[in-house]
Order: sequence, then structure tokens, then C-alpha cells
Amino acid sequence: MFGPHLTLDMYNCDEDKISDKNFIFDLLDELPEKIGMHKISKPQLIFYPGKESSFDKGGISGFILIAESHISIHTFIEQKFASIDIFSCKSFDVEKAVKIVMDKLGAEKVEKHFIMRGREFPRDVDKVKTIMIKEREKRR
Repeated sequence: MFGPHLTLDMYNCDEDKISDKNFIFDLLDELPEKIGMHKISKPQLIFYPGKESSFDKGGISGFILIAESHISIHTFIEQKFASIDIFSCKSFDVEKAVKIVMDKLGAEKVEKHFIMRGREFPRDVDKVKTIMIKEREKRR
């Protein structure tokens, strides 16, 4: 098994928070440590102003790479909506992560989805060795 993937779709978020690049930067910068992960990059953010003719009137998208994988966020300011993914190769306290993010963004409601990814990912070194030997033999 590779690891857990948590997705959060949050409604009625604090508009001031989800439109503030510094706030979103700090959230991404602090969250890994709070859930036992290790940052390997600084948060990367972009503000998208949206289009007058679409439902997307603008927001912030960002991510941070962690040794365990990544955390990403997309905010939709006018809709007071934010979507966050936490993907990791190691377990983490899902309920703690949900609480931290909801509290930080002032979300009133959340849709939470949790899956275990990479069910056939070889964690056992001996299994990896066997797979690699078979793959190399196929290439000969």
C-alpha cells in the first residue's frame, strides 16, 4: 500500500482568509509539521483573477511538496469554497488534519473523502527486489 489520500471540499469558508495569499502560504507552510509531515519545498501559490463570464471569479491555488508526497489547495473566493488534498506515503491523523484545516479556513461544512492509494505498491524490500529482478530479466 502506498498511502492515504484525503480530500476536503469546504463550504462557507471565511472569504478574507481564502482570498489572502499570505494566509494560504502560512497554512501550507505550517500544516505539514502539525500532521507529522516534512516539508521539502516552500509553498508555491498563484492567484487567478477568474473570468467575468464564468462561475470562477478567482481564487488562490497552491501546493507544498512534502517528503511524504504533497498538500494542495484551491480556493474559490466568490463561492466561499476551498478544496484541499493531502496525499502521503505514511499514515496521519485524518481527523486532526480535518479540524486544523476547517478551523483555519473558518469552514462551516466539509465533504471528506479518504482513500488508500497504491494498494499493490510494494513496501517490502524483498518484494521490490523480486519485482526489479523480473523487470530487468524482461528487458534482456
